[in-house]
Amino acid sequence: MNIQAAFTYIVNTIAPIYEPREAANIAHIVVEHITGLNKLDRIVYKDRNLDPGQQNRLEAAVAALLQHQPVQYVTGTAWFYGMELLVNRNVLIPRPETEELVEWIMEDVQMGKYANMQMLDIGTGSGCIPLALKQALPAATVWGIDVSDGALTIARANAAKQQLDVHFTQINVLDEAATAALPIFNIIVSNPPYIKQSERLDMQQQVLDYEPSLALFVPDEDALLFYRRIVQLAGSNLSKGGALYFEINEALGPEVVSLMEKEGFANVQLRQDIFGKDRMVKGENLRDV
Repeated sequence: MNIQAAFTYIVNTIAPIYEPREAANIAHIVVEHITGLNKLDRIVYKDRNLDPGQQNRLEAAVAALLQHQPVQYVTGTAWFYGMELLVNRNVLIPRPETEELVEWIMEDVQMGKYANMQMLDIGTGSGCIPLALKQALPAATVWGIDVSDGALTIARANAAKQQLDVHFTQINVLDEAATAALPIFNIIVSNPPYIKQSERLDMQQQVLDYEPSLALFVPDEDALLFYRRIVQLAGSNLSKGGALYFEINEALGPEVVSLMEKEGFANVQLRQDIFGKDRMVKGENLRDV
């Protein structure tokens, strides 16, 4: 089977479960992963045959796709903020909306708002947020914490792959004793679990089947669990003039804003993502720590 035939084979085989455009995008990702050739090179060398190892990887990838496994887990990689990151079922697949959160932080940093640049990402997963920040701001000291040892293994592997120095530490943010040793930061950011258990029925099956529930869901009766705790932590670990940034459930924007304002944060802002959904909140700490 040559490269062009491999692409067509993937598209035709997964067509019953994917829309045509998505099937083609997935096929491009898989063929590039297997051959190491970008889209232009695959046009030039479309008649090049796959070797037996590549053929076996192609069949394994198609079998996984037919089980609705996300293509990022099939290839073991995902792109975020210009970086190719390692991913597996221990971490969420980085989303474009989270890139917007990083972009917001970068906008503020470029305006010269924060001097010492001590930064913390809570619930770091693959490490995508702190790695993007460290890549853009080499002089910053950047931390990432997570409760999951499996997630931290991936985050550290990504730091090594990108040759970026980020301090990854296993800490459960809900454990006040465990967070007591954290230093003071100028910026704290988090994309915490925020999907209510009752929202499962509205989610794609491939997310439910493959992405880590630990990083996704909160109880219906306490949807602000992580926001409340992180706001509390920021009260003692965010410098005066520092900022707290959240990615949020689109249905919880006003509630998160109200929570931060009640806890004394100033200039609290709610931003929408590229899809017009409430997705990010920022507040500033103007109090002495």
